[in-house]
Amino acid sequence: MKAAYITALCTLLVILLAKPQVSMAVTCSPAQLSVCVSAITGSTPPSQQCCSKIKEQKPCLCQYLRNPNLKKFVDSPNARKVASTCKTPFPKC
Repeated sequence: MKAAYITALCTLLVILLAKPQVSMAVTCSPAQLSVCVSAITGSTPPSQQCCSKIKEQKPCLCQYLRNPNLKKFVDSPNARKVASTCKTPFPKC
């Protein structure tokens, strides 16, 4: 009985580990970064929620940099500092 349980557990583990990882598509929305406004303007350090959103929105940053209305915020020294503090490398676009 114990051997059957261990075998079943190992089989389940192999199936779970062999399952291909599904990547979730990111919805690019600069409004998602609104939790970072105070950090980007330099008035507070980035919150954990801000860092999470920056990491989530990282695939979108080049798109934001191409938008003249967003570039001045996304490419500011403070925005780069926030990304660095959040351990999210700034993209090279």
